[in-house]
Amino acid sequence: MSNFTSISPHYRKTALLQKSAAERLFGMLDIGREDDVLDLGCGPGHLANKIRAMTKGVVAGIDPSPGMIAEALHNYPAGIEFSVAGAETLSASEQYDAIFCNSVFQWFRDPARAVSNCHNALRPGGRMAIQAPARQNYCPNFLRAVATLGDDTRTRDTFGHFISPWLFLDTAEEYAALFKNAGFKVLSSDIEQVPQLCGPEKVMEMFESGAAAGYLNPDCYDVTLPSAYIGAARELIAQDFHAQTKTNGQVELTFNRIYLLAHKI
Repeated sequence: MSNFTSISPHYRKTALLQKSAAERLFGMLDIGREDDVLDLGCGPGHLANKIRAMTKGVVAGIDPSPGMIAEALHNYPAGIEFSVAGAETLSASEQYDAIFCNSVFQWFRDPARAVSNCHNALRPGGRMAIQAPARQNYCPNFLRAVATLGDDTRTRDTFGHFISPWLFLDTAEEYAALFKNAGFKVLSSDIEQVPQLCGPEKVMEMFESGAAAGYLNPDCYDVTLPSAYIGAARELIAQDFHAQTKTNGQVELTFNRIYLLAHKI
């Protein structure tokens, strides 16, 4: 249900949340100069390209979206092994020293299988770091804006058929348990509130870079979307972001995010 192909041409420029969170993941993972690294859910390859500069080892990127991989191959045609695949179908065996997983975990439909496959893909002593939105109330600002779809006559009936594609766990312990059950030793697992000030237009860009792939994705509804639905939904969501603007012209965003680091024993 997580089809990013339609936004893949613009994702590298608009994935603002994913880029800022990636810097912390790089620090957690501490990629060495000889490490073989897998970027799990690599998107258009911009972060895999950063990893390429950190190590002389193999750098691979996988993503279930053919459009994202096409962008990655276009943007970075040499030095990185890109392929269409997802965590639930990952079949590598003791192939990597590190797995980088940024803003992807929420899309896993079978998280236990995905984490188990990642454990198998790592060599002994290998490590995996994840960052993802967490808790059902992952971003109160987004949820408030999306709730307006249930009130407007243009969108109300259709929005009632939305089926969330996301995995949001409410405690750090729940995330840690998935990794422990797969054989990992969890070194850290924390859910943090991350504040950010942005203008309403920038907030809309953030929404478009991730959340829109759920809320505005026809595959996430159990009815056929009316032709005017997505346009009306975008209009309502953008209006609410403007309504959330304070006197300083900024929206006070809050994101709940899981940061987890685990080692293969």
